[in-house]
This record gives sequence, C-alpha cells and structure tokens, in this order.
Amino acid sequence: MADPQEILAQRVQSALGAAFGPEYADADPVIRPSQFADFQANAALALAKRLGRKPREVAAQIVEHLDADDLCRAVEISGPGFVNLTLRDDWIAAQAHALLGDPRLGTPLQRRQNIPIDYSAPNVAKEMHVGHLRTTVVGDALARTLEFLGHNVIRQNHVGDWGTPFGMLIEHLLDVGDTSAEAELLKSDPNAFYQAAKAKFDGSEEFAERARKRVVSLQAGDEGTLEIWRELIELSKAYFNRVYSTLEVTLTDADLAGESMYNAMLEGVCQELEDQGLAVMSEGALCVFLDGYTGREGKPVPLIIRKSDGGYGYATTDLATIRYRARELEADRVLYVVGAPQNLHFRMVWETARKAGWVPEGTEPIHVQIGNVLGSDGKILRTRSGKPIRLMELLDEAVQRASAVVEENRPDLDAGTREHIAREVGIGAVKYADLSVSHDTEYVFDFDRMLALTGNTGPYLQYAQARLRSIFRKGGVAPEEAAAGAITIGEKAERDLALRLLGFGPTVALVGDNLEPHRLCGYLFDLAQELTAFYEHCPVLTADTDERRASRLALCAAALRILVQGLDLLGVRAPEQM
Repeated sequence: MADPQEILAQRVQSALGAAFGPEYADADPVIRPSQFADFQANAALALAKRLGRKPREVAAQIVEHLDADDLCRAVEISGPGFVNLTLRDDWIAAQAHALLGDPRLGTPLQRRQNIPIDYSAPNVAKEMHVGHLRTTVVGDALARTLEFLGHNVIRQNHVGDWGTPFGMLIEHLLDVGDTSAEAELLKSDPNAFYQAAKAKFDGSEEFAERARKRVVSLQAGDEGTLEIWRELIELSKAYFNRVYSTLEVTLTDADLAGESMYNAMLEGVCQELEDQGLAVMSEGALCVFLDGYTGREGKPVPLIIRKSDGGYGYATTDLATIRYRARELEADRVLYVVGAPQNLHFRMVWETARKAGWVPEGTEPIHVQIGNVLGSDGKILRTRSGKPIRLMELLDEAVQRASAVVEENRPDLDAGTREHIAREVGIGAVKYADLSVSHDTEYVFDFDRMLALTGNTGPYLQYAQARLRSIFRKGGVAPEEAAAGAITIGEKAERDLALRLLGFGPTVALVGDNLEPHRLCGYLFDLAQELTAFYEHCPVLTADTDERRASRLALCAAALRILVQGLDLLGVRAPEQM
C-alpha cells in the first residue's frame, strides 16, 4: 500500500541528490497538500539560499531530475518556486483497489515498542465523575490505536486504593457487613458509602479512633485488615466494570495497577534517593530540590517524598511507578493520560527519576495532558449544587436523549432495535465529542451538538457508514463481494474519494506518533463529507454501465471498511442501521 505523500517525498529526495549532489539527498523535500494540485514540494524555497540560486532555478533543477512519470500526470512550477504535483488517476485507482485486499487498510506496522498507558484512575469507594470521562476515553483510544500499529500496549489503571481514607472505609464496612444493603452501594452509588463513612468519622470520636488505628494496621500489612481491604476493592470493581462496560472501553480487572501495588517500594525509593544525595531533609520532610523549579519570590519548589510525619505522598508513589514501568515493564514510552494541572508534578518526578538512573535514555515518559470539560457557562461542568456530575448519570442521559431521537426518526423499527441503536448512538456521541477536540484543550459539553446528525459528530459518522450499508442491502450485494470489483476513475468526486481513502493509514500512524486522536476524527469527518459529494455526482446502484456500478460499489466497500475501522480505533460503535 502506498502513502502518496511519503512516495513523493522519496522521489523528490532522489531528485535533490541527483541535481545537487549526495549531500542534499537527505534534505527535507517539504511535501504538503496543495490547493492547486494534489501536493506541492516546497524544497526549492528552503534550499535556494544554501545553494546560492533563485528558488525557481532550484525548482527547475528538481523537476528536471524528478522521476515520477508512473506516479504523476503533471509536474509544474508555480509562484516563487513551488513544484506542484498532480497524481495520475490510474495510480490513485490502483492504490485504492489495493486497500480492499489489505486487512490493515494501508496502515503501517511500526517498530514494536512496549508502551504502558496510565489512564482512567478512579478512586475506590468513590463514584466516577465527568472529570474521569476524558482520561478514560482518550486513553482507551490511544491504547486501541497503538495496538493496531503493532505496539505492545500495557494498560495501567492507577486506581486510588490506598491511604488514610481506607481506615474509615474499612471500619464502616465492618460495622455494616459486607452483605448489607449499605455495602451494595459500593456497586451502584459509591459516594453514598463514602459519605456515610465520612459522617461517622466526623461525628464519632470512637469511630475516628478506630479508623486511625485501622490505617496503621493496613500500612503494617496486618492480614486481617488486608482481607477486609480486598473485600472493599472487590465491591468497587463491580462499579468500575459497570462504567467501563457502558463506555465500552477495554480496561479489565487485569489492568488494575493501583497505588497499593507500590506501597512496599516506597521506603526503598526514599532510601535510594537519600543515599545518592538527591534527597535531603528540609523542615522535617525528605525532599528533592531540582534546578529551575522555583515558586514565588524565587524560592525553590520541593518535591516532597516523605512527609514530616513519616508518611508518603503522590510523589513517592509516582517515583516508584516510573521506576517500575521503566525497569520491570521495559517501557519505550510511558503515557500518562492525566489532567493538565499535573504537568509540573510529573516533570519533577521524571527529572528526579532520571537523575537517580531509573529511567534510561531509551525510555520516554509522556504526559498526555487532559483539558477540562466545561458547562454552557464556560466553567468546569458541575451540578447546580456545585458537585461534580456523576459519569453514569451523564451516560444514561445521553442514551435517553438518543432514544428520543431514534423513536422519532425510526418508528418502523421494533423497540429492541431502537433501544440498541440508541445506546450505540448515545454513548458514541459522548465519546466522539470528547475525542474530536485536542485532548489538551477544554470543550463545552452540549448534548444537542453531540447528538446532531450534521457536523463533526459521532452520529454523523455513524450515519455515514450506515448509509453505505444500506446501499449494499438495496443492491443485493455484500461489501465483501463488491470488494472484488476493479476501481476506475472518471469523475472528480470518484477521484477525490479514492485519494481520501489513501490517507487512512498515514493518519493512524500520525495519531500513534503524536498521541492525538482528534486527528483521526478529523480524517473520518472529511471522508464522510467526500462521500456526500460522491453520492451527489456519482450514482452507485443506478450507474450508467455495469463497470461504473462495480467500481463505485468497490469504492463504497473501501470507505465502509475504513469508517468502521476508524470508529473502532476511537472506541465508537458502528450501527448496522440508523
């Protein structure tokens, strides 16, 4: 399978070497899409000064030495020295047809890397809220995409399952019993269980004293306490899995790698940093001070790895985490899909770990920064009382709203089918709205926009692939059968669609390299728009010749496979009908 931009880059680079000598053979050919051709090479402008010639003279030399007759039907110099490159129709058609026989749809298999991805990370005995939506959805899309590119993805759900609150939670579970209605709340309404425990902690000194002693027992590894703690985790898992099942993300119990996993490592982390002279005592706490990290009035900002009371904090756990992922998991890249405000913290942790020799040069920790979800008032999305919105409530409302739309538009379908479509559309709309904007930016949560059948939305893309399926049903031919047809290009809309299809593999590779799922959303939206123009100008089932009908059905088969595969990489379902 051929990426036109990559092939053109190779050809132009060869021309640079032939025209100006081998030292120019690795110069950037600067291939870009063009509004005047399919692509343009802008290398002449970049090289003119280095060569001491006018850009158009450099461009003329490039064209003279360019071997691209099999690829391009036109090569022209324009403006100050752009080289416009227009691809041959038969080359585009052949490459589009080759997609139909390629299970990877033109997506390259990259050099395999070990890539742990830290995402979702809810807290035990606390309900997931809208703030968990983006890290869960973006992390899962990246995991799916990187696996498709051939990488070994290691999902790491860094749940909050350790620390001081667990004393009161364990004592409350002991009081109510693990088979009580109150304990069942951990599966359906974890906040209610947590708030009940907190109320007892605040209102009863006897309970508070028991809770504090229980924390000591937990941290000391008392087996009886650990057994109750494990029960608490198991009850919370049922809730997590209900959310993940509703969102249709790929996290499982096997991916849980919570704070507790690193507890036994924390003392050794502190000792090793102290032995290396990287950590020093400051006001009773063990701290790391790094050059360049200063706060107000130029005072150094400490990374506190052991508090003055002897306890450990997030920095200690995160140091143990990056050491484990670099050493034990032999990571090439470590992705942290976490809120943007944590960036300073992570940079300090990773620099400390590098100085300690825990993170080799071949391992790259990356913070995939997640922006906030906003309400219509431009502030962080919350309930009217100011509390975070519960994630399950949000998802249930999305399905209910989608159900109303489906019932209005498809009264001909039976209730079960309508319910199935509504769930796929509602959940897909929420996930796609999140993924279609850059992960490090904020976006406004708006159900009406998310569920619209027009614009860059999940339902628009779901409808685009459902419409393709309907063409095959009406034509009495399966997409797999249509894939056997030869593709020919006679109309501009056919050419535009075929060329767009060739962009799928390069786009997926770009998403994996830059960790930006919104690039795939943009590509799929552009493809859906090309399909609309294609239908307008190129009748499929009523084409004037059998050859054109077969060719257009083959184009539709390729477009369907790409839309379905692309949506799957985003974690969005592709309904059979809408």
